[in-house]
Amino acid sequence: MAETPKIRFGFIGCAEIARKVSRAVALAPNAALHAVGSRSLDKARAFATANGFPAGAKVYGSYEAVLDDPEVDVVYLPLPTSLHVRWAVLAASKKKHILLEKPVALNVAEFDEIIAACESNGVQLMDGTMWMHHPRTSKMKEFLSDVNRFGQLRSIHSNFTFTADVNFLENDIRVKPDLDALGALGDEGWYCLRAILWAANYELPKTVIASRKPQHNQVGVLLSCGATLCWEDGKVATFHCSFLSNLTMDISAFGTKGTLHVHDFIIPYEEKEALFYAATDTGFDEGVTKWVPQPNKNVIKTDIPQEALMVNEFARLVADIKFNNAKPEKKWPTISRKTQLLVDAVKASIDRGFEVIRIQE
Repeated sequence: MAETPKIRFGFIGCAEIARKVSRAVALAPNAALHAVGSRSLDKARAFATANGFPAGAKVYGSYEAVLDDPEVDVVYLPLPTSLHVRWAVLAASKKKHILLEKPVALNVAEFDEIIAACESNGVQLMDGTMWMHHPRTSKMKEFLSDVNRFGQLRSIHSNFTFTADVNFLENDIRVKPDLDALGALGDEGWYCLRAILWAANYELPKTVIASRKPQHNQVGVLLSCGATLCWEDGKVATFHCSFLSNLTMDISAFGTKGTLHVHDFIIPYEEKEALFYAATDTGFDEGVTKWVPQPNKNVIKTDIPQEALMVNEFARLVADIKFNNAKPEKKWPTISRKTQLLVDAVKASIDRGFEVIRIQE
């Protein structure tokens, strides 16, 4: 039986995150680095050389040339968020499947344009939220879904922060209103809101209200913010994201019988293993001197890192479409859209003076 050909990736842009994804494509068993395009041919050539593109890879001095390459199956799009709708819609019109960096758009209306273009052209769409593809994530979900060990979900808390240096705060695209106007909310808050949705089985909350005193830079881009999300059944979630605090990447989920804690959910402490803590029916000993039973430490190992697992899953979906006439999987754009809805709601609450925003799909 003939081996299924590898899915060929073309890169549109040479952003810093593209270095990590190019390595992921090289590590994924069913994907191949085929092309890279930049507005500068020299920049594209230097990127290909520095990031392990094979000798036969195509190097282009424009984004359009990547889209016009008939051998490119997938385009990876790490461009600034303000450019996503333009280039994703064009890529879909060229029948290219799209791995799209997060946040997927500046607002859900823009993302709906991308979804419509992908659906009308029969192409697969997935965002680049890598931690979703780590085997730890499915193991944690098993615990959250176990009514005997975890019970019913009651609250979720998530944080993602890091201390940005002066150069980042002055020059990074994530602090430029014309490039990534969502700032910390789009960059870090995306992960927190995705974690909240994931823990809640992607059930959208009914209301969102932003935390007071978010921090902006001089041109109005968010550097730090948070929010509270509420469901009709009483569930509540909070998150905080910031470019101004030490590195944290936490999820805590609390159920009627159990608790889940993970402190490195976005990028694991170690590349090929990750851990989480799970506790059930926890209390104290008779003298109230220690916890009984103590939380279990669960270590999950993987042969390839989570970003390569993401590429592998995306390439698998594309291969199924290309070789087996399958339909694009709607799960991933649906999850992306719900995450974008919550990003929009937090921003709207901030912009409207911390008004309670009701979520409508």
